[in-house]
Amino acid sequence: MFTKRFSELSEVINKGIYSSSDREINQDQALQLFHSFLLQTQGNDGTVFVVGNGGSAGIASHFSIDLLNALKIPSQTLYDSNAMTCISNDYGYDQVFSRPLGLLLKRNDLLVCVSSSGNSQNILNAASIAKSKDVPIITLSGFEPHNALRSVGDLNFYLPIIDYGLVEMGHFFLLHTIIDSWNFSPSINKKTASLSHAE
Repeated sequence: MFTKRFSELSEVINKGIYSSSDREINQDQALQLFHSFLLQTQGNDGTVFVVGNGGSAGIASHFSIDLLNALKIPSQTLYDSNAMTCISNDYGYDQVFSRPLGLLLKRNDLLVCVSSSGNSQNILNAASIAKSKDVPIITLSGFEPHNALRSVGDLNFYLPIIDYGLVEMGHFFLLHTIIDSWNFSPSINKKTASLSHAE
């Protein structure tokens, strides 16, 4: 069973679709573009905000810690239990990220949204705030190909399967690869720090 499941995960990763705005790109371009967004945020003294629900919240938290610890890039997840319960109680859970982001998110920041379905309203509301502030958005989603989140990112990672376990493991693998490949990526130098979306 374990070997079979690992093979299924490998197949999902191989079938992953990457896009920049409305254009598909290959996985190497997606990796370099992700790195370039991180470099831009780091170079401009910005913060990477990472949001997700449930299992995706755990993935988001792990990625945020890796950004802080391994890459020395400021990052946070907004997962303070008091703040989350306060906001969800007073305004609804769909506002739990968007309300604090409305105050905290600055022009030089970056928003990373992780959602298996791509249709969680609180994640979409967070992305909407980022759009209104002209802050770049990176999305990781799965399930249906026309999920709402996939259409709002400046860079989108999509895994084409309806399976929470495989999508979550896939997202975790992709984000860990972003961290692990940091020092080996062609984009990690000053000449290519401003990698174009059209590349």
